[in-house]
Amino acid sequence: MKHTLRSFFSFFLFLCFTWVQAQETTPKGESVKQTTVVKRVAVTPKTDQKIPDAPLPLVAIDPTLKKSDSIPLKTDRYGLRVGVDLYKVTRGLYDRNYKGIEFVGDYRLTKKYFLAAELGNENKTTDDDRVNFTTKGSYLKVGFDYNAYENWLDMENIISIGMRYGFSTFNQQLNSYRIYNANPYFAETPIIPSGKKFDGLSASWLEVVAGIKAKVFDNVFVGFSLRLNRLVTNKEPDNFSNLYIPGFNRTYDGSFGVGFNYTVTYFVPIYKKKVKPIAVPKQNDKK
Repeated sequence: MKHTLRSFFSFFLFLCFTWVQAQETTPKGESVKQTTVVKRVAVTPKTDQKIPDAPLPLVAIDPTLKKSDSIPLKTDRYGLRVGVDLYKVTRGLYDRNYKGIEFVGDYRLTKKYFLAAELGNENKTTDDDRVNFTTKGSYLKVGFDYNAYENWLDMENIISIGMRYGFSTFNQQLNSYRIYNANPYFAETPIIPSGKKFDGLSASWLEVVAGIKAKVFDNVFVGFSLRLNRLVTNKEPDNFSNLYIPGFNRTYDGSFGVGFNYTVTYFVPIYKKKVKPIAVPKQNDKK
């Protein structure tokens, strides 16, 4: 009996000791999780079964992206360009016989065509071997320019050809003259002062213009043009020819003349117009 109680008491102490060790190793509030071991088993599909296609990867799309944000449309600016002829302004600094000014301007009508005009005033004294006279008057030229240059990106340069119709009102004053001596054996005839004035004169002409305008700064253009003139009407006084006409330049005792200008202009934009893309036709597939 005594051995039986001792064995039972020893077994009881062993259980208590085991339970105490379990409480120390296991954290409070946590329970022992059961784990299940799953073995991978290779399964060979049957030949008559179809394997489903793998799903396509998902692509994130930004909802704020618009079609117009990818390629911006090109726009052309339309407006008025005004400026001055630098040649006529600076000529008065080194030529004491000349004073003049010319204002130039153009307005863009279409992609290629510009409405153009020039307005000026001249006071010039011509001193030749036989005659000295002073011409004073104003003129106006109106016409168009065609831009033959194909700009790319945001360029606005111009290589143009155009026409003008010019009209001038002026007066002539004969300062002095010398009678022509056909026989060189005799001495040269003296200069005869005159001072006679001819008012109410006028002339009109056509011009063929070729020019260039290049953009050097924002809205600032520099350019020059060459002109070939042909008189249409010419009102002359008695016993005197219009050897110089404001806006037309020298007539060389004929109906043709030449001229040029060197301008600086400023462009005033008024509105913009989108450039429509050119549709390229698809070629038929060759059989």
